[in-house]
Amino acid sequence: MNRNLKWAGAAAGTVAVIVGAGLWIDAGETGRAEILLEDPGVRTSATATPSASAGRSDTCLGRRPAPKDGDSPDDTPLNRTIGRIDRLATGRHAAVYTGLSVDAAHHTAHVWRIPSAAFDTDVCAAAEKGVRLRLHDADTGRADLDALADRISEDMTRWDGTFVLREVAVDERGYVLVGVDDPDKARPVVEKAFGKGHIRVRHVPQAYADAG
Repeated sequence: MNRNLKWAGAAAGTVAVIVGAGLWIDAGETGRAEILLEDPGVRTSATATPSASAGRSDTCLGRRPAPKDGDSPDDTPLNRTIGRIDRLATGRHAAVYTGLSVDAAHHTAHVWRIPSAAFDTDVCAAAEKGVRLRLHDADTGRADLDALADRISEDMTRWDGTFVLREVAVDERGYVLVGVDDPDKARPVVEKAFGKGHIRVRHVPQAYADAG
């Protein structure tokens, strides 16, 4: 569950680049987990099966017996479940895994993946009692998203004079976020260079290094 940060100096100031193969687990930072809790058309089962149509979600409820929580506040059914998913996502299911976010308040993990019955079966088996998994369809895997983010962030100053590239981040839902100072100028340039399919261009404010 690593979240790797690269910081690069640019003419306009400090630039944040968020890349890597880790799991995205801070619901407070992503702000997306609760939005997805009440999606319509969700099927709930003990072992979910892949949805046939894009945008559909499946839900499975944990049945794995939960050991007694340890002394650490992080030793919880939800965190232990995430740890198992992490190992599945970086192991035999790496080709279909896309991303993950956590809604700790509702003991829920949202997992995006290229539809795979084998992956769904294994992650549902990894969920402890009291944990709910929401399985969302995606059309690309994390490795391809990381590679795309790396390509975009190879030279953070390449478009200086046209717009300022400030942030590149892999979003757990299956695309790369490109943060700039002027989205209207940046969008056609970025999409021409890298395609439209898995890129979202947005405005982000300038980041400043903490002098303290």
